[in-house]
Amino acid sequence: MMNKRIRVIPVLLLIGNGLYKTQQFKKPVYVGDPINAIKIFNDKEVDELCVLDIEATVKKTKPNFKLIKEFATECFMPVCYGGGINSLEDAQTIFELGIEKISLNNAAFENSNLIGKIATSYGSQAVVASIDYKKNIFGKKVVQTKQGSNSTKQNPVEYAKMCENAGAGEILLNNIDHDGMFCGYDNAIIKLVSQEVSIPVIACGGASKVEDFIAPIQQGASAIAAGSMFVFHGKHRAVLINYPSQTELKEKFYSAIY
Repeated sequence: MMNKRIRVIPVLLLIGNGLYKTQQFKKPVYVGDPINAIKIFNDKEVDELCVLDIEATVKKTKPNFKLIKEFATECFMPVCYGGGINSLEDAQTIFELGIEKISLNNAAFENSNLIGKIATSYGSQAVVASIDYKKNIFGKKVVQTKQGSNSTKQNPVEYAKMCENAGAGEILLNNIDHDGMFCGYDNAIIKLVSQEVSIPVIACGGASKVEDFIAPIQQGASAIAAGSMFVFHGKHRAVLINYPSQTELKEKFYSAIY
């Protein structure tokens, strides 16, 4: 018997006005128009959507408020938006456009006080700390910012605790080495982070099939996020916006959890 519905969240990556997908945060491949993808996800009754502008921080540009307004107008589900948010004013504008949550990545590292400022004004549930990490040359897992190009030298577990203490209401935990590789989630780190924080952890990076969702939840994650799985289909990675039906989720995912 299912006790609750676990969120399964597509992550859409933006470059300019286009929708892209990466492998290990490199080799971006164009996969279509984000508004079209949103319309498809609307029809498929998606739980929540995460939209991340992956070049705004690197190029030091502001969030694309015009495009964000289109997302908010078109979406029938809650949306989390990240990319280029560097001030309370940026966050305020995005919330006023109708977005429910904002994701902070590099800004959280460079100015952790911003997490608290936004949480104080809009509630901690509106602030998601986006934590990207990968193995360094010594085999240690280290948090990266600026689309994986900047090493913070921070351990993801301790960094997650810092984000929680700063006021974040959720953690989006993404293993860069698993990104777009269809190799499953980094369940060891998911378990460690989930044990150390009391806020929800969203597991991201590596999903290839619905069955991959099971282990992260068993290790303590509260929600599942994926990118490539929801925009590609088959071994040749043909572009196809897709999302599992509730029947498939119940049969292959929820039945293993409950």
